[in-house]
Amino acid sequence: SAVAEAAVQSGVAQKPIANREAYRQELRARLNPTVAVMSLAYEGARANPKRVLFAEGEEPNVLRAAIAFKEAGYGTPVLVGREDVYDMLKELGVDNPRDYEVLNSRNSPLVGRAVDYIYGKHQRHGFLRREVERLVNQDRNYFAAAMLALGEADAMITGTTRPFSQSLRQVRTVIEDEAGATPFGVNVIVSRGATVLIADTAVTERPTAEQYAAIAMRSSAFARRMGLEPRVAFTSYTTFGNPPGMHIEALRDAVKMLDGFHADFEFEGEMAPDVALNYAMQKRFYPFTRLSGPANILVMPGLQSASLSAKLLRELGGESVLGPYILGLQMPVQIAPMTASASDLVMLAVLAAGDAHARQQRVAARAARSARLS
Repeated sequence: SAVAEAAVQSGVAQKPIANREAYRQELRARLNPTVAVMSLAYEGARANPKRVLFAEGEEPNVLRAAIAFKEAGYGTPVLVGREDVYDMLKELGVDNPRDYEVLNSRNSPLVGRAVDYIYGKHQRHGFLRREVERLVNQDRNYFAAAMLALGEADAMITGTTRPFSQSLRQVRTVIEDEAGATPFGVNVIVSRGATVLIADTAVTERPTAEQYAAIAMRSSAFARRMGLEPRVAFTSYTTFGNPPGMHIEALRDAVKMLDGFHADFEFEGEMAPDVALNYAMQKRFYPFTRLSGPANILVMPGLQSASLSAKLLRELGGESVLGPYILGLQMPVQIAPMTASASDLVMLAVLAAGDAHARQQRVAARAARSARLS
């Protein structure tokens, strides 16, 4: 960055800098706490670069994000758009626009494969082939999702040109949910040196006990990819039945399910958010708590409370609020809010790439186990 270069040139950086990229990252972390939280994800993306589809490849912010993603060494951006994307890249200062891969959903040689794939999934569910052809040609979400499903890329981001729910619905037409799961959204809150995840902020109005348990498990895995050791609280306006309340049985059942699963992370509930986040209060009034510190994952009782909490914190609290990030799809897809900046999109692409790498590692581990057993 310009700041890092200035520090070197001016002598502000007293010691020789062996790794300028690490020094830039350190400076960014000092200026922006969200960078510190995401540092493991950025390092992982650079160590394991992936091909990431940028479905809205004609949008200026998306192009800026793709340029930054490529130049930072996080992976290869694959832009979905028309041929004039190359001219737009040139206008944004790219010396060799043809170094970027652009897929045109109208005339790419891959269109036929995309149509075959989607039609094969939905031909018995009211879709005509010509309708699928129109969707693929005219809507880049369908085309990009099919490219991901067909292995032409490792991950995908979208969302800047349409509402979140619409993007998710289109993606789920092509990419199925993980087995036994419903996708959900998780926001990351960075405040006063603490990082807290809130879920489900995007999808399910009132989860079942099974869904609460799944949200806790997948959120915990996501937290670990960010370098956090998960401590989950199932939140409510009541704490362990005081005061008595409705709609808490599903939360209690989720705790029992995780006990039965022998989940490898800490969890507790039901708890009010102030109790969940204040460990001194937990130990004073609820010494039987199973948490070893303040909760850093809040599984909310419903979509409205989760989404409202994240948005209020973003607008009133001055905290850094990232997301929502989508978990629970069979393939790595992230959906940006329509207000996303280029840096937000880079972060989403990095997270999607990290998700892709984690999935590939799990597949490799299963294959290795199978080989040992055979």
